[in-house]
Amino acid sequence: MQRTLLKSKIHRVRVTDANLNYEGSLEIDSDLMEAADIMLYEQIKIYNINNGARFDTYAIAGPAGNGDICLNGAAARMGAPGDLIIIATYANYNEAEAAEHKPIVVLVDSQNRKRADKAIIDLAEVRRVKLEE
Repeated sequence: MQRTLLKSKIHRVRVTDANLNYEGSLEIDSDLMEAADIMLYEQIKIYNINNGARFDTYAIAGPAGNGDICLNGAAARMGAPGDLIIIATYANYNEAEAAEHKPIVVLVDSQNRKRADKAIIDLAEVRRVKLEE
């Protein structure tokens, strides 16, 4: 049996631009794409924290290190500059892979740059710590 699990996510990144007249997609700072293991044109799911919108699109790379997150085309109607979003990817895993899988979680600062102290975290570890508290 195959299971679909979270592969990676960029958590609480801020939208920097919205371009309705572009053909579509979400432009993501290429440093963040690399950290989250997101490929060019990979399907991504977007969860807008500000307005509750949830939608699918694909990733395109923006310049590295500048923190750009731009909603393009129809996606520009789903959010606005300043909105906080979660960018998630999912993958299929067989039972053995699923048992060992740990998703990548990329945390960012207020400028959409990887947080040096916690750039990538382990969700299972976070859950374990919370349960022990």
